[in-house]
Amino acid sequence: MFNSSNSTDGIFLLDTLQHLGIDHLFEEQIHNTLSEILENKLTSSASLHEEALRFRLLREHGHWVSPDVFNKFKGEDGTFRKDITQPSGLLSLYNAAHLLIHGEPALEEAISFARHHLELVSGSLMSPLAQQVKRALHRSLPRSCKRVETLHYISEYGEEEGHNPVLLELAKLDFNLLQHVHLKELKAITEWWKNIYDHIGLSYIRDRVVESYTWAYVIYYERCFELLRIIIAKMMLLITILDDTYDTHGTIEECRKLYEAVQRWDESAVSLLPEYLKKFYIELLRTFKNIEGEMPVDINYDIAHLKKVVQNNVTGYLQEAEWSHKNHKPRFIYQVNLTSLTVGAPTLCVSMMVGMADTIMKQALKWTADVPDVVVAAGKIVRLMNDIASFEVQSISTLIYSCMHIILLLLKCILDS
Repeated sequence: MFNSSNSTDGIFLLDTLQHLGIDHLFEEQIHNTLSEILENKLTSSASLHEEALRFRLLREHGHWVSPDVFNKFKGEDGTFRKDITQPSGLLSLYNAAHLLIHGEPALEEAISFARHHLELVSGSLMSPLAQQVKRALHRSLPRSCKRVETLHYISEYGEEEGHNPVLLELAKLDFNLLQHVHLKELKAITEWWKNIYDHIGLSYIRDRVVESYTWAYVIYYERCFELLRIIIAKMMLLITILDDTYDTHGTIEECRKLYEAVQRWDESAVSLLPEYLKKFYIELLRTFKNIEGEMPVDINYDIAHLKKVVQNNVTGYLQEAEWSHKNHKPRFIYQVNLTSLTVGAPTLCVSMMVGMADTIMKQALKWTADVPDVVVAAGKIVRLMNDIASFEVQSISTLIYSCMHIILLLLKCILDS
């Protein structure tokens, strides 16, 4: 299967394995195939479909490829030629171009060009390409949930000309086996959450156990990341309790006391808290101790960094509570900067680091815990997407406005003036 000397065959095979969700079973072979693809450029006669696939696969795996590879599909005026109409090529270009970075206008143009032409032909396409184009136009492949895309593609792959029935059967078996693993984990985290919920007795907190596990499952679905998924889910649930306490229940004095206790991170600090928060605080400390105890000896993960980001989260929650208490409406930039951290991105990113190789764990973990620009940027994206999604159903009943509320209020003031 991997013995072909044709780099184009390797490109299509790698794309199929990733799409079917079984690339994790062929890591060594894929590494060798990627090296061959990187070393051997496609010929000048390569199609747009082949060139775009190569571009996307290499960028997805961390290899730099210049957008100039698409210049041969452009006319003398520097724009894409109007005779490029092959739907599969346009789809590959559309997905590949979404791996752009800042300062790549050529790829922005590629997205607009491919989207326009895909929309023109989308109504006349046959299955399975029709479904794949529809999904991509809704959300491009690099930004989609990999397991959801795998589920779709498993049902479509058999319709493709020249498909490999052995790979299809392997994909089905692997998906079902992993689904069984994920269901067992979800059952375990649900039982843990039920015990926590019943014990701490905080009726105002949201039940986000499935949502929290889904966050973990989307990031790492492979069997070997069981502990990592559990840690991510537990962290998301714990900061949800803190968030709900600060947002909807605690008085300003109770919020300040909870902040002080979390910063001290010691059982003796429980005396600072109102009675209804004491059990939760003890469970918070106990959960971290349990995570530390469950960490394999071969993983050099310093849980102090995870404590730090939770403490920083609470610092942000208190700032939001202080704004609300003082009826203070912050400037938009301050609102975004703060809520991009309290949305939980730093906690999620540091939780993810359990999956890093031990050789780079210590350095990478410290870098992530210090909240570099990339983590802040991720938080801003999550914050704004969350506000956009909830805007239509969210009532302006709180003094801490969402970012979308602030934007619309600013627009109203401009129009009124």
